[in-house]
Amino acid sequence: MKKCVFAGTFDPPTVGHEDVVKKSLLIFDEVVVALLNNPQKDALFTLQERKMLLEKLFSGVKGVRVRTFAGAAVDLLVEEGTPFYVRGVRDSIDFEYENRNHYASRRLKPDLVTIYLPCEQEHMHVSSTLVRNSVKFSKEYSDLIPAAIYADVTKMLEDKNV
Repeated sequence: MKKCVFAGTFDPPTVGHEDVVKKSLLIFDEVVVALLNNPQKDALFTLQERKMLLEKLFSGVKGVRVRTFAGAAVDLLVEEGTPFYVRGVRDSIDFEYENRNHYASRRLKPDLVTIYLPCEQEHMHVSSTLVRNSVKFSKEYSDLIPAAIYADVTKMLEDKNV
């Protein structure tokens, strides 16, 4: 059985994140969607809220497991027993950033295999930051969030008075 890890902050999960997981399932038997806790980022949603959104988004999807992790990605790969680390890339800026991280991580885990999955053209502009900015300025964001969790995201934002 081949397993990969797809890690991020998912604040909130987007249609781009969903697409990366679906594409990963075409290659791997199991995709571990790892919600990294990054204390340097000021998250809109709590770790528990983001985990709930991801679990709902992928409920019933065979081969997807959601978990949290509070360490380096290479440690997560060791813990999960896989060298395969999936990264979604939208453009050359994402690629350069991810490629630098790949080489830094390979110093720590020489068997690391990073797999870059390009996003679909219609998702090139999609990011969690765009969602947060859309919310901040009261702009429409329904096309950025997977339909399965859109109502949940909207309700959470209402509860937060955002």
